[in-house]
Amino acid sequence: MAGLILLVAVICVWVPGLIGTAAAAALPWTGVALAIVAVIALFLARRVLLLLLVPALVWAVAIFPSLPGPGTGPATDATPLTVVSQNVRAHSGGAAASAGDLAALGADVIALTELDGDSLTAASAALAEEYAHSYAIGTVGVWSRFPIDDAVPLTLGLDWKRALRVSVRTPDADVAVYVLHAASVRPGQQHDRDMMLEGIAQAVADDEAGSIIVVGDFNAASADPALSAVRSRLDWVRPTDGTLGMTWPAALPLVRIDHVFVRGLDVHSSTTRRAGNSDHLATVTSVSVGIRDADSAPGP
Repeated sequence: MAGLILLVAVICVWVPGLIGTAAAAALPWTGVALAIVAVIALFLARRVLLLLLVPALVWAVAIFPSLPGPGTGPATDATPLTVVSQNVRAHSGGAAASAGDLAALGADVIALTELDGDSLTAASAALAEEYAHSYAIGTVGVWSRFPIDDAVPLTLGLDWKRALRVSVRTPDADVAVYVLHAASVRPGQQHDRDMMLEGIAQAVADDEAGSIIVVGDFNAASADPALSAVRSRLDWVRPTDGTLGMTWPAALPLVRIDHVFVRGLDVHSSTTRRAGNSDHLATVTSVSVGIRDADSAPGP
């Protein structure tokens, strides 16, 4: 009976809508439940182990795309670019502390989400000295050591802005950086989030940039069916620290809802860090792009 329940719970990961969202959040912990039942069966009823084979296999297939992976190692012909992202929790008063902690990591690009007016002002003041280039709109902002071009606000179907796109001019090549603060998910209120995720997927599909990185708070667990459109157009960045990269809640991370997606970039490492007093951990990702062609390099 326990095996059947666990099998149903895992299969729900492929069901669109709120069921799939909830199942995706619970997926890693369903594996823990399977392991506990297997240990109990090992001592009390070994025949039950056979009944757990199917749920275990289905769970492995469901969790595989979200498992940690290796980085590519530092590139020898390009300068690494470190991009960090964190939801700083509006009205928490911790944006400046988060910004300072993230800058101390040596980040080249800092993306912050769930900004309010006060937290935007505080973060901007904390980063002004080291990050001369910035752009913010709505609840999202980005700060860069390198020049920023083509800054564009994105509504992704909403009536207000919770996303942006900028082009960061690194020494090696231009990188399109998207920052997303997806709408929250509550029972009966999932449409806005799903619409935004479809919108960001379409935006990157239409984007002609050779190098793209998308970061932010997606409000969707790694295996959520709502991420399928984004996954089909970009590479999901796996944590390279041997963990599942859980980001929320920061005090005891249970689910990864803050993600990194790339196209045309080599990923060297990706991990999570505590910063400030936010209820989200930050994502810290190091990537690199190919050297800019001499013909396309900017003049002096």
